[in-house]
Amino acid sequence: MALSIRLPDAQGRLETYALQGHVIPAKPGMQSTSSVIPQQISVNPAQTSVIPAQAGIQGVPTFTRIAYSAAHVVADPTAAIDPWLQCAVDWDATIAYRRHLWSLGLGVAEAMDTAQRGMGLDWPTSLELIRRSLDAARDVPGAMVASGCGTDHLAPDNARDVDDVIRAYEEQMAAIEKLGGKLIVMASRALARVARTPADYEKVYDRILSQAHEPVILHWLGDMFDPALTGYWGSNDVDAAMNTALGIIAAHRDKVDGIKISLLDKGKEIAMRRRLPPGVRMYTGDDFNYAELIAGDGFGSEPTHGKSDALLGIFDAIAPAASAALSELANGNIERFHAILGPTVPLSRHIFAAPTRFYKTGVVFMAWLNGHQSHFTMVGGQQSTRSLPHFAELFRLADAANVLEQPELAVRRMKTLLALHGIE
Repeated sequence: MALSIRLPDAQGRLETYALQGHVIPAKPGMQSTSSVIPQQISVNPAQTSVIPAQAGIQGVPTFTRIAYSAAHVVADPTAAIDPWLQCAVDWDATIAYRRHLWSLGLGVAEAMDTAQRGMGLDWPTSLELIRRSLDAARDVPGAMVASGCGTDHLAPDNARDVDDVIRAYEEQMAAIEKLGGKLIVMASRALARVARTPADYEKVYDRILSQAHEPVILHWLGDMFDPALTGYWGSNDVDAAMNTALGIIAAHRDKVDGIKISLLDKGKEIAMRRRLPPGVRMYTGDDFNYAELIAGDGFGSEPTHGKSDALLGIFDAIAPAASAALSELANGNIERFHAILGPTVPLSRHIFAAPTRFYKTGVVFMAWLNGHQSHFTMVGGQQSTRSLPHFAELFRLADAANVLEQPELAVRRMKTLLALHGIE
């Protein structure tokens, strides 16, 4: 008999839902090496796709896209803290989840907004997270880690000018590079507050990029994710802002691996992708349109102009599907790629629905449903940011997307949540 559960609809009325999805098999023990040694990456002009240098080695998936999952942190629900004001991390469970991502061939984008960076996770805890993740990665052949470098220890109201922002970036940059970490230069709330012109952004990024030990990933997060970043790159006009960002990249192309943009506008991403200097990657952060952006359109003489790589929060929640789809894409099975990844898009759009900044709640909810953590408790108490009907629809969409890894467990845990809300 099929599993079923009584779930509330959008009006709060209970209805019986029968699960119909199937489990996508995981591929344990497989890691992608496609960006560990980028100088060894070669290009197949006929396919305009990146081929990992170690393709063909048994146990290593042949992804033709670099794929980072922005990974969440697991809170410690037993810590005697004030959860809205203090942060307690379950380090064992947090690192175990990163090992799960690596086992599927996905890289880890560490200490990003998915980990509630600047939204409950402070800089000292973020640095400890980065240290532990990098230490764990050393035991996993081919494991990819890129770490968020920001200015979140500098309260925006305490920033007097762009020199304060530069010093804040430099402090985090030095700490991460001392650990041997690759940098993701995160968008800065402090910079958005004190910058007056595009030239202010150019000054800050010129200073930071000129000092980087290795090519970095830049990070453009739209105001739908963080209202404090409104007007980033010196303009509320996206096209003008894009011109500033592209100018900075062109001036430092040897220090920029790529740029992640999260604007939830595929047209803007494609337009920027086609203008990137040779060798600079577009890492899609578009949690609404990632499937078609990763698949690409083959446009342009540069391989990087015709497709996007990935640095996505949704990959945390759909990791087995993302891994399976990327493997199919690498094998030239574009229809299978879309058949696997396409059904996850409605789920992602729901998780990232406005207010988009609360998407982390859906990501952690999925980890709990799938047995990757024993509780649904978040840093900052953010498990309370979404309604019960939202979680019920998320459950339905996760089933339709075939990403409920243990359906019986997922039903039991969904019933627990319902009971906490008075529905037995």
